Amino acid sequence: MIGNMIILLIVIGLVFLFGWLIYRAIHAQRRWVKIVGGLLAGLMILILTAVAIAGGRGMALLYSPNVPPAPQLTVARTPEKIARGEYLVNIACIGCHGAVDAEGNPTGQMPLTGGWNVGAAEGFGFAGDMIADNLTPGGKLASYSDGELFRAIRYRVNEDGHRLMFMEYEIYNELSDRDVEALIAYLRSLPAVESAIAGGDKAKFMAVVLMGAGIFPAPEPSEEHVAAPSEGISVEYGKYVATFGGCRSCHGPNATGVAESSLGPAVPNPRHLVNTLSQTEFIEMMRTGIRPGIDPFPETMPWQSAAKMTDNDLAALYAYLTTEP
Repeated sequence: MIGNMIILLIVIGLVFLFGWLIYRAIHAQRRWVKIVGGLLAGLMILILTAVAIAGGRGMALLYSPNVPPAPQLTVARTPEKIARGEYLVNIACIGCHGAVDAEGNPTGQMPLTGGWNVGAAEGFGFAGDMIADNLTPGGKLASYSDGELFRAIRYRVNEDGHRLMFMEYEIYNELSDRDVEALIAYLRSLPAVESAIAGGDKAKFMAVVLMGAGIFPAPEPSEEHVAAPSEGISVEYGKYVATFGGCRSCHGPNATGVAESSLGPAVPNPRHLVNTLSQTEFIEMMRTGIRPGIDPFPETMPWQSAAKMTDNDLAALYAYLTTEP
């Protein structure tokens, strides 16, 4: 934050410097100096002013988002909560926050020591580091209160209230209050494991400017309280399964695909394929990663997480994906 603030102040200082250079050019003796110097200095003022405005807005969006304070919360670590949290973590969290291999790539395995630089892997290294945190009590979460951890999941901000750049494009903020508490209970129950890789976001000034310019759009605001539909094989609960399963994060809010944008390549509409399958074929596909009569899923499809879902949850997901949104 301090480094980005210094760069912003330097940009603002350059605006004034080139303003002074325009003044000098206008009062120069030679006409060509007046014209060329004035035009060049004016162009630089326009560029630097745009960068300063975007940078200032980006600083506000990144470091002072409009989110409520952390709630006063103490989560009971009941066996039921811990079991539910373990189920959700192994579907939703372990893909990014699991252990990494020697090359720093995610393994999808325990412990939840993180270390994967998601920003670099997804092509946003120019914007800074976005490194998955250690979610065991051996990481920075040990210093979070239960309320701060709840706020981190619901509002996608860290303990200082700064935006979590990659998390804000996930939709885990739509997890129910009960499931967020289950996650907290499970994470608190894990053994502490230290990690050699420091997690967290380290945004470069480029990210600040792009955020302020709207190239990296601000996320939709989160609801203060969220309740999940009743569990069962229904379209409503299937949509919720698509939420904690991450399907709606990749395939769009309605799971109808995502067009190519500044945030990444196009993501296909999964409904076209699913509507050609029976429920049994769909569940088999999600368990094996093999599309019937076609070929395996591409590496970008994290079917291994969905394979850990119960048959009922997969049946609900099937009901959701085969119903017109």
